Parts: sequence; structure tokens; C-alpha cells
Amino acid sequence: MPESISQNSVGLVESQTVSFSQPFALSCGRELARFDLVYETYGTLNAEQSNAVLICHALSGHHHAAGYHSMEDRKPGWWEECIGPGKPIDTNRFFVVSLNNLGGCHGSTGPNSINPDTGKAWGPDFPPLRARDWVHSQALLADYLGIECWAAVIGGSLGGMQAMRWSLEYPDRLKHCIVIAAAMKLSAQNLAFNELARQAIVADPAFADGRYMDNDAIPSQGLALARMVGHITYLSDEAMANKFGRDLRSGSFELGDEDNVEFQVQSYLRYQGSQFSGNFDANTYILMTRALDYFDLAREYDNDPVQAFGRAKCSYFVASFSTDWRFSPARSREIVDALIAAERPVTYTEIEADEGHDAFLMPIPRYLDVFSAYMQSVGAKV
Repeated sequence: MPESISQNSVGLVESQTVSFSQPFALSCGRELARFDLVYETYGTLNAEQSNAVLICHALSGHHHAAGYHSMEDRKPGWWEECIGPGKPIDTNRFFVVSLNNLGGCHGSTGPNSINPDTGKAWGPDFPPLRARDWVHSQALLADYLGIECWAAVIGGSLGGMQAMRWSLEYPDRLKHCIVIAAAMKLSAQNLAFNELARQAIVADPAFADGRYMDNDAIPSQGLALARMVGHITYLSDEAMANKFGRDLRSGSFELGDEDNVEFQVQSYLRYQGSQFSGNFDANTYILMTRALDYFDLAREYDNDPVQAFGRAKCSYFVASFSTDWRFSPARSREIVDALIAAERPVTYTEIEADEGHDAFLMPIPRYLDVFSAYMQSVGAKV
């Protein structure tokens, strides 16, 4: 629990829910008769509705991006480092909207929600989603909030992919597209890690072909293992060495000592897995990783990203981190090269950082400085 809340935090916040009752057509050909989205806002929408910023969350993220829900919260929202008064996404200047994506498990309609046709949880029967489905549902949220055009759509990792999709689906509805630690499509290695995580889940005996809720059970071991696999890829070798090294949590290497040796990194991964399995839904994890797998920015444009970005009208800010091996700087430079060839305005920065893929969530001074400078230029025009 925080003893006090910093002045550069958005402070105590409340989540809100909006229900959409019109049929919503999905990329898979199915439709939802209705759905809910949970979201939070920080800052104030100006009279011209020109200062709104959309935050697209990453794989396991949700709507709570900044501030605290209560003084009993142990941690603030997931992007507290970047959202707040005086921070890169300055809530003194911007009206910030962050939501839990459709298909999520933190309040928005998803596999845990009730299927109106059966009266039971959707479970594995929830329709498969693509990033464009999230973007279209986010556009409905923008309509609901009275926002015709975002000053910026911002996302890291999977959020960056949504931001890029926004720039193609709704070229007149955003001024700036902020893409951090992302790529135009997954590599074979990334596809492999996602498949490994899914197999860990479905192999859990409690998974029951995704109908674990019918048995009042959760595949916690599989979900924890999936998170451990993912978490390893979010960190760099340097970050893990700096944080854990080969330090022991228990046991010793003394000859004759038969007690099991446990490294600190083992304990850390098990803790992360345990925490995640208590807070996330297995069917949602499978749905989200598949949407990540299927994302391919240029597929509908003859696999030509230059042709794809030719649809866009916004300016871009692209950032990468030197030790990110999940979405390496080379993947970001592919985005930048395509944007330049498409004659779109783009600013690119590669940040030296030891933190790996998770660096986009960290308070790295140069990253925050460059991000702040770009957002100040965005804010100067709202």
C-alpha cells in the first residue's frame, strides 16, 4: 500500500464500463450481439476534443495504466512511469484513455463472460480476434467519448501493433502513431515461444479443452508455466544477470550437502508464474497470443509494408531498445524503412538499455527524455 501518492501520479482512479448493444462484426466472420469495454481516463478532455490519447495495452495488460484504485493498492497501474503530470504522457496536457481489450479478462467481454446463447461462460467458444477487431472496438469507444481524432495512439509491444493498425484502418482519426518495442509481424522464433506457452496451458489436466470453468477449476500450473516462458523472453541476459546472477535462494554447493540447490532466478520465475495464474484467464491468454501470431501489417497489401503505410496520414514515433531480443531494434528499423519509403514523417530512437523487451515499462532516463520531447511536440499542436 502506498503511504502517500506522489504529486506526479494521476492519483486515485476509477474504472468505467461502457456497453455496446449493436451487433459487432468480427474479422472471423462471426459477430457479437453486444459487448462491454472497461476503461480508465486520466486528465481532462479539452473543449475541442483535440487532446485525447489512446493507450493500447500489451499482451497481458489491461485498462489500469496509471494511478491507484485505492490506498490499499500495492502497485500503481502498469505504465505509471510514463503517464501522469509532467511525465511523457502528461496528464496536465492530454486526456488519456486506456482500456481492457475485447476478449480480455479484466472486465471487458471475453471468454469469462456469459454467452447470451447458452447462459454459460463463453470459454473456448469465444470468437477468435484479430488486432483490427480491437481497433474497431476502440473506435466505438472513441465515438462514445466524443473523440473524433486522437492526438496520438500509443502502444508498446502488442500495443504498438494496434497503434500501427489504427493508422491504416482509420487514417483520418489519429495525428500521431507511437510504436514502442514492436514489429510488423512475429518472427518464427516468436511464434515458437507463443506455441510453447499455449501447449503448456492445454497440457494442464485442469484445462479440460478450455471448459475448466464448468469444473470450477483453473489450469494454474499450465498458465504459470506459460507466463514463465513469456517472462524469460521479456528480459535480456544482462537484466537477468544483473538481477539474479547465480545467487542462491536456498541450499549450497558444499560437497556432501544433499539439500537441493535453488537459484534466485528459479524462485522469481515461480513467483511470477503463480501471481499471473491467479490474475489471468487461460482462454484469454490463448486468444491474445493467437491474435499476436496472426498480426501481419502488410498481408492485405501484397505483403508490401510501403504500400500499407501509404494509406496512413499520421506522423510516427518509433522506439526500440538495444537488448530487446523479442522485438529487436532491427524489427523497428524495418518499420522505419517502410515509413520512409512511404514518405511518412517518422522519428526513430534506439535506446541503449539492459532491460530487454520490458525496457518500455522502465524509468530509463534517455527513453523518458526522448519520449517526453516527442509528446511535447504532439501537445503543442492540440
